[in-house]
Amino acid sequence: MEYRRLGKSGLKISALSLGAWVTYGSQVGEEAAYACMTAAYDGGVNFFDNAEAYASGKAEVVMGNVIRRAGWKRSDLVISTKIFWGGKGPNDRGLSRKHLVEGVDASLRRLQLDYVDLLFCHRPDPDTPIEETVRAMNHLLDRGRALYWGTSEWSADEIREAAAVARREHLIGPQMEQPQYHMFHRNRVEREYASLYDAIGLGTTIWSPLASGLLTGKYDNGMVDGTRASHPGMEWLRESLVGEWARPRVEVVKRLKPVADALGCTRAQLALAWCLRNPRVSSVITGATRAEQVKENLGAMAVYEKLSDSVMREIESLLERAPRE
Repeated sequence: MEYRRLGKSGLKISALSLGAWVTYGSQVGEEAAYACMTAAYDGGVNFFDNAEAYASGKAEVVMGNVIRRAGWKRSDLVISTKIFWGGKGPNDRGLSRKHLVEGVDASLRRLQLDYVDLLFCHRPDPDTPIEETVRAMNHLLDRGRALYWGTSEWSADEIREAAAVARREHLIGPQMEQPQYHMFHRNRVEREYASLYDAIGLGTTIWSPLASGLLTGKYDNGMVDGTRASHPGMEWLRESLVGEWARPRVEVVKRLKPVADALGCTRAQLALAWCLRNPRVSSVITGATRAEQVKENLGAMAVYEKLSDSVMREIESLLERAPRE
């Protein structure tokens, strides 16, 4: 495993990490989560990602139980959570000081931890002044509830404003952003945030590196039963995978198979390795429902070392045939 600094911080996190979105507490029970997290930990993963919104808090409960059961040393782990959607009450969502403080305390109880290493503002909150959010995050850091704070899916302007408030008030600014990033979704990481990497030392922990499974090739011939996209309430995801708009992307994914075959890897491993090739990516968050998937994903580290400039140019020529974001 390779360990990368989180932006310009001193923290080192595994280049591949494991997240709990749409799995723990819903698709995946505690036994399967234990198997997945143990396989990841044994493979060198130290970063495990979560959020208060995942399975309405159940994902944090499952992860907390696994950590306690495994008996891992706390200093060997980098645990994150994200705050925004905490419930239905008027103050149970957003980035107000009240919800951030109460939401983090609730997350820590579910995780059975004294602190999280990384605390993310899960989305921007147009109803809360950014200065209030920055001060609240610093309050949580000062109380030892979190060690670093950052954002998820904020615009570059919003991150820049938060950093400016922190500088002006001599507070700690956002250290990391958690954006979507994969072969078809690139603009934000590669262009919009470009000036932030050096200006504020921004690190990125990217999600959906496989484009919700599209880049694995499993949807080459249409919808597949038993996947997350086949679950009730995931119609929006199905459209992005097998709808009319997705067809050019599916064709590109099919053309990536010979590239993966030549490297002796799966298309999933190729897609993960492609993300790892970007030096601005601190960690690639993967998802899994079985330990075997975790082990396959970890194989991307070996593929990453094989991605020469010529291979990257070949991939780029294929990606130009499909719409990107």
